[in-house]
Amino acid sequence: MIGKITEPRGERVEGLVYYLYGPGRREEHTDPHIVAGWRHPAELEPPLCEGGKRDFRRLLGLLNQPHAAMGKWGFRRPVWHCSMRAAPGDKMLSDDEWAQIACDVMNRTGLSLYGHEDDAVRWVAIRHGDDHIHIVAMLARQDRRRPRLDFERYRVREACRAAEERYGLRGTAPGDRTAAHRPSRAESEKTARRGLAEPPRVTMRRHVSTAAAGAGSEQEFFARLTQAGVLVRPRLSARNPGQITGYAVALPGDTAKDGGPVWYGGGKLAADLTWPKLRQRWNQAAIIPGDRFTPVERNAIWEHAARAADNAAAQIRLLAGSDPAADQAEARYTSPLTARHASLSTGARLARNILTRSHALAAFLSQPTRSRNLRERCTTSAAASAS
Repeated sequence: MIGKITEPRGERVEGLVYYLYGPGRREEHTDPHIVAGWRHPAELEPPLCEGGKRDFRRLLGLLNQPHAAMGKWGFRRPVWHCSMRAAPGDKMLSDDEWAQIACDVMNRTGLSLYGHEDDAVRWVAIRHGDDHIHIVAMLARQDRRRPRLDFERYRVREACRAAEERYGLRGTAPGDRTAAHRPSRAESEKTARRGLAEPPRVTMRRHVSTAAAGAGSEQEFFARLTQAGVLVRPRLSARNPGQITGYAVALPGDTAKDGGPVWYGGGKLAADLTWPKLRQRWNQAAIIPGDRFTPVERNAIWEHAARAADNAAAQIRLLAGSDPAADQAEARYTSPLTARHASLSTGARLARNILTRSHALAAFLSQPTRSRNLRERCTTSAAASAS
């Protein structure tokens, strides 16, 4: 189930209620009616008049009453609108089940707590389709106070998760604030105008993640970003000069209206790319019992080992050519090498073993007689296997 709060909020509730009770943009609204509210739905349902039209005067008057009583202390945009939609393929929920979901949303957001409905905001939940409802509330409490909207989107997400478990609906991800920030609509349109393959935010996230994964310190992290062509702007502490407390990155050519670069902080890219999270990662990587190498030295060893392993494998493939027997030898020699290469992160001792094996294998292959003997042994081994 997905809950979506409409932004920006509306100034007048009349237009929204008329639309929800109307036919819709494509005649998709069928049998609109109230399933829940601050009072019983039967008391709030607009009555039908002659000709099939409804009389909304009483409902709209009751909804607007607390906001009108607040006068200048009320919100300029008091109309709060949240749509709740079930996933395609989920079972059809009854009006009572949708009513429970709407009441749970209002309770979790704090707009209308259970047992305090007479002092809370006035609201209704309107259903005009099989798979969704619309919750409309006026942000003016009946005790003439402004309601508080603290983390309302996360509270709505919690209500969606609770409804999924209660009614056996398709599960969705929790709102734990760890998902990467998606490009905004303006960013996507800007990307299309410039003919880019992806939004700059996505490109920056990939560059920063790659640099953070290969770096073992702050200096190496910034050096890798600069090497990748990324603009870097460290944020220094005002209390402790020289101490880095954050950073921002930008792509060359990605400019704002004033002509300056568009900067992205680590937290605007992904939750695990904030400066405290990166420093915690590097500090944990630096603490390896019994290892006398620093993180920078370990990274240098691993990268050198990887280059040596690739060089040895390339020489084997060069000697193998199209000979099937030599291909078997290639697989015999490169498989353990690749396996060890893939497990480099277990420590520097394994990296030293890879270095020794890679250098020995490269020296072995560099001798013409050795390579000829290798081909002969491959041919003998293949013939024995065939027999």
